[in-house]
Amino acid sequence: MLPTSVPRIDHPPVVLRPFAEHDAALVASVVDDPVIPLITTVPTTADPAAIAAYLRRQHDRLAQGVGYSFAVADAVTGEGVGQIGLWTADLPAGRTTTGYWIAPQHRRRGYARAALAAVTTWALAHDEVARVQLHVEPANEASWRTAEACGYEREGLLRSWERVGAERRDMYVYAAVRPDRALR
Repeated sequence: MLPTSVPRIDHPPVVLRPFAEHDAALVASVVDDPVIPLITTVPTTADPAAIAAYLRRQHDRLAQGVGYSFAVADAVTGEGVGQIGLWTADLPAGRTTTGYWIAPQHRRRGYARAALAAVTTWALAHDEVARVQLHVEPANEASWRTAEACGYEREGLLRSWERVGAERRDMYVYAAVRPDRALR
C-alpha cells in the first residue's frame, strides 16, 4: 500500500524528501527558467509569497489526492537541486505518472537519473502500481535519454498532447512497467 505521507527515499547521489522552507532558494533559482515555470506550478516571480505558496502546494499534493511531490536533494549536502513527482490520478487503473525538473545550476551531475530511478523503483515496489509513465518533449533529448537509462521504453508520440505556455506540444510517452505486470 502506498504510504499516506511523503517518505524519504535514499538513492545516492540524491535523496528524495518532502520540501522544506530552506528549499525556497532552489525555487527562486528557477523562476526565470525558460521551461520550468511553463510546465509546472513554479511561480514566474521570486516573490517570497509566491514561493511560499509553491512550497505549500507541494505539501498539499498528497492530501488532495494528486500524488507525491518530492524535493530532489544532494545526498551529501542535503541541498535541494530539483523536484520529482509521482502523480496518482490513474492509480485505480494501476497507472501513475512522473515528471521532474533539475535546476540548471545542478544539471549534468546524475541527479535526474538517480531521482527517476529512485521514484520508479519505489513506485513499482507497491502492488497497486503496475505502470509509471512519463511524457517528454521530443526536443528534450537529455530527459528522454534519462528515461531510457532508467529502463523506460518509448511507446509512441502523442501529437498536440500538452499545452506548454501558449503552444500545444507533441510529447513522447515513455513507460516503465513491472515485469510481473506486463502482458505477455
